[in-house]
Amino acid sequence: MSYQLTEKVRELEPYEPISGSYDIRLDANESFFNLPDEVREEIKQLMDTVDFNRYPDPTARRLTQAFADYYGLNTEHITVTNGSDEMLYLLASALLNKQSRVVVTDPDFSMYGFYSFLSENQVFTYKKNEQMQIEVDGLLAFAKEKAADMIIFSNPCNPTGCGITAEEARRLVRGAGDCLVVLDEAYMDFWEESLQGEAYTYDNLIVLKTASKAVGAASLRLGFAAANPTITKALRSIKSPYNVNTLSQEIGTCLYRHGDLLRQRREEIIGQTKRLYEEIRKLIDNYQLPMTIYEPCANFVFLQTEQAERIYRFMLENSVAVRWFRQAGALRITTGNEEENSQFLVLLEKYIMKNILKTNR
Repeated sequence: MSYQLTEKVRELEPYEPISGSYDIRLDANESFFNLPDEVREEIKQLMDTVDFNRYPDPTARRLTQAFADYYGLNTEHITVTNGSDEMLYLLASALLNKQSRVVVTDPDFSMYGFYSFLSENQVFTYKKNEQMQIEVDGLLAFAKEKAADMIIFSNPCNPTGCGITAEEARRLVRGAGDCLVVLDEAYMDFWEESLQGEAYTYDNLIVLKTASKAVGAASLRLGFAAANPTITKALRSIKSPYNVNTLSQEIGTCLYRHGDLLRQRREEIIGQTKRLYEEIRKLIDNYQLPMTIYEPCANFVFLQTEQAERIYRFMLENSVAVRWFRQAGALRITTGNEEENSQFLVLLEKYIMKNILKTNR
């Protein structure tokens, strides 16, 4: 008798991002900034200090300190992981037990439910309201009804760009009782409603952060978790001892020490996102289109339309990649630089003129 895969993985398909080469990539919520030459030179010099025959620092001490300094945190409350995905899997598989009850929200980042599924948790989905917002009282009531062991969601949300305020988040954490609350603040650098700095004051809160968005270091795969000392000790104990490679640690340390550069770029990304949102909204209003766009708190905009698939394919034909959400009937457009955004907007108006207005005449 030959080996058989377990039922839970038998029908799974590998993750496949948009394939092909495109002139403009607005599909993955990455920063449109690459590293400046002076920072690249620093990194090249760091390469000469690396002992490639040695394991990386299991505590990521220098990186943890640089991250904590940038955000004004205490290193004793921070755990570093190989991207936020490692932490998401650890939360589902190690901090919870088999058949633990997890509440996720919809729409939201699909990997929360996926890792819970792999860990054989029970997953319950709370539907957001028509404005794509979490109603805190509704979520708390839903979690209580399901006897949830963990509530997890992104704030601001991926893919909608909407979010709840810090005060609403506090009310949720306090109202959750002994249920663990995980706030994924991957996009909170573009907003001002973070609970990261106060995570250590709660006994049931973990706040996640990443270097892949505002910091512009998606290639490094760096994730961070802020929590109280008890949870932090547990997270550091369950992660792989050498989970973050030395190169990522050194480069990440370098980047977080360039605080002025990161803050300047953050402001420019926010400005370009606001422009992209406002220009799309103008097109919708001027042409009286049956489309819905949500004001973003992140570095992307979310556009719902029955034309989503057609616009997505039209953009690909013109060498522009955006993200299409089939079930939601929506597009997520990551903020590019000024030229990239302008090119997208020109193409979007061209599509509207050719395929929507012409059809309606």
